Amino acid sequence: MKKTIAVTFGVALGLLAGVASMEAEPVVDIKLSPIGTYWTGIFDEGVSEIVAYDPALQRVYSIRAAEAALDVIDINNPRRPTLVTTVDLLPYGGVVTSVAVENGIIAVAAPSGVATDPGKVVFFDNNSLMPLSAVTVGVLPDMLTFAPNGTLVLVANEGQPSEDYSIDPEGSVSIIDISSGAAMPVVSTVAFTAFNGTMLDPSIRIYGRHTNAMGTNFSTVAQDLEPEYIAVSADSTTAWVVLQENNALGIIDIPTRTVTDLVGLGFKDRTLPGNGIDASDRDDAINIQNWPVWGMYQPDGTVAFVHEGQTYLIMVNEGDSRAYEGFNEETRVGSVTLDPTAFPDAEELQENAALGRLRITNATGDTDNDGDFDALFAFGARSFTIRDAEGALIWDSGDELEQITAAFYPRNFNASNDNNDFDNRSDDKGPEPEGVTVATVFGRRMAFMALERIGGVVVYDITDPTNPCFIEYANNRHFNFEPGTLRAGDLGPESLVFVSAEQSPIGRPLLVVGNEVSGSMTIFEIRERDLE
Repeated sequence: MKKTIAVTFGVALGLLAGVASMEAEPVVDIKLSPIGTYWTGIFDEGVSEIVAYDPALQRVYSIRAAEAALDVIDINNPRRPTLVTTVDLLPYGGVVTSVAVENGIIAVAAPSGVATDPGKVVFFDNNSLMPLSAVTVGVLPDMLTFAPNGTLVLVANEGQPSEDYSIDPEGSVSIIDISSGAAMPVVSTVAFTAFNGTMLDPSIRIYGRHTNAMGTNFSTVAQDLEPEYIAVSADSTTAWVVLQENNALGIIDIPTRTVTDLVGLGFKDRTLPGNGIDASDRDDAINIQNWPVWGMYQPDGTVAFVHEGQTYLIMVNEGDSRAYEGFNEETRVGSVTLDPTAFPDAEELQENAALGRLRITNATGDTDNDGDFDALFAFGARSFTIRDAEGALIWDSGDELEQITAAFYPRNFNASNDNNDFDNRSDDKGPEPEGVTVATVFGRRMAFMALERIGGVVVYDITDPTNPCFIEYANNRHFNFEPGTLRAGDLGPESLVFVSAEQSPIGRPLLVVGNEVSGSMTIFEIRERDLE
């Protein structure tokens, strides 16, 4: 076991002995220390879910989702973040889902008050906070980002169905050209209709069902695809859009505004060494082991980066399901009939302390359509992956994230973000890696990843994308206090923004983390760790 792990963990080294990527010695080790927090006092309402940093004014913009508002926070002194004002966005939509800032322009995504209607993107001047323009985009704009060239804004329009599933809008990506200024934006919305009726990779899940006057029908490909997150190439010519529920990746040629490919992300074999999970919340133990289950990668946050002239994607594989009044795909292994040939030990597997409690999909797995399950597919991969520009898998972290959190917090392993109960999320998606950002720190490329459930930020050195190395796990959560109280700390980290030393108010690199459950925004200082 390398020295950095001993310094970082201090205890529970045995649980980490099997983590393969920890064998390589990193060139530099870093430490994240929380130095300042802005608290809204609003618990579990989507406040502080998404944050963006404005280096020109040394401000953080933080959404108040359900209130359709935007907090403007001064971090000139990052140890004492201070609210400047709150911008009302109710005139533009029912909620706020995302914010980004570039070159003095703030962009905010505002879905309609009717969730199945087209939403808007609103542009503001960062100095005056006055609106510059508002444009109509697709249904349910869920995430937006500026392209590196600063003249384009890309928006993932999720297009979720209505609660009764009678309406299933098409998912899409809007590309907003602001090269003539944010006061004169030009919108192009990229659709997936060209893939309707085509043969797709079998790991792409097209399975939504909508009910209307004509009866119950499967959604079209374009209706079923739900864009979640977008990464853009360094030259601003290619976009990769994550289609989370569909376990797929769309590749968009930005100049022609077309989707050039739909890539299935495959499934993770939980029987392979290093791919274990803790599958039960009823076994009263940390029990990370192999099971006859497939993990659907279903990533959320995604970042593109360049290594030796090649573009790679880093994805955090959170997982997500469809659970609506009109269509619910969630079930548990213990509630389904297992094929006796595929699962000769079905009775043992379906015990609560084994696989019985594991949440799986009922929409995939009956391969011969005879009413029983020949394969089991769980939501998410409880990992992060690195893929090439075509979506091919290069590296996956296996079960490392659960191994790491088990080592750090054995008494609160797989706790959720709204309670401190041990093993609470083992039957679902474990730690749920949610957000990711990539930056060069002290000469090394680092990936910072937020774990939505147990909380905290995991840091890996990905300078060699084929051999990432664990560096640090920092969690500003305090398990001795009840969630929902100030003393409980940060809960439900969702978004992360790296601030370079050159753009930092204190001349040292920072990491800004938005926490949607605790309603807090915390600033971490990044330093090299003293190993002596």
